[in-house]
Amino acid sequence: MFSLLLISIPVGLIGSLTGLGGASILIPLMVLFGIPVKEAIASGMVSVIATSSGSASAYVRQRIANVKIAMYLEMFTSVGAIIGATITTLIAPVYLYFFFAAFLMTSFLKLKRRPQPDQFSPAGRSRLSRWLTLEGSYFDEARKEIITYTADRPLLGGLGMMVAGLAAGMLGIGAGAFKVTVQEHILRLPSKVASTTSNFIVGMTALAGTSVYLFSGFLNLTLMAPMAIGTTLGAIAGGRVLNKLNDRMLRGLFFCVVVLLIVQMLYKGAASW
Repeated sequence: MFSLLLISIPVGLIGSLTGLGGASILIPLMVLFGIPVKEAIASGMVSVIATSSGSASAYVRQRIANVKIAMYLEMFTSVGAIIGATITTLIAPVYLYFFFAAFLMTSFLKLKRRPQPDQFSPAGRSRLSRWLTLEGSYFDEARKEIITYTADRPLLGGLGMMVAGLAAGMLGIGAGAFKVTVQEHILRLPSKVASTTSNFIVGMTALAGTSVYLFSGFLNLTLMAPMAIGTTLGAIAGGRVLNKLNDRMLRGLFFCVVVLLIVQMLYKGAASW
């Protein structure tokens, strides 16, 4: 438990900075240590709640995360999470390794060319966005300017977030990378807003999925407690430094972490086949 606590702190920090969430990194590590994948996934969902609470509070205080957009998108992710967690309790464990790796591969969509600042126009393009006032602004410390934006295509973005919720509930990872991708390329939100709002959303998504694992008997308190504490501490630290780092550094960190996770899960899946 002590070792897992020490590992969870830097994992929570990295998960907060990249928008992946600590569980995306912790679950492959636990599988590497020989913990059954379904228990690792269930425990990972609890750490997602802790990570989201730790980092989201700092992002909301700094007015980077957009709470109104987050609450709108959570309606879709929560439904997907319940469906996904139910699927995990029913299928054979070996398939989860490959599903995990395959879903992480979609994270590379995040590395596509991002919308330019003039695409964050406060005028918006969607009547629904204007009606729901899915808009906001924040001061970017790295660029030393105020960035103003409006969410675009909210219905399509909601469907994308439901897919993210399905993967989150099924794999216990929060699906932060996919949520960031949807927000950047469909809703056209600035990178830092997408990352911080994703951290806010994953907690509610994980709570919905955890309810399924609780009644299925997969929750392990020995794993949950140190993971929750460690990832929370790391996430709080990440929330304090994110706005001081430039986007290129964050994207490089994101790329390295995702590649390592994909290789680990593919290897484990092939060895278990």
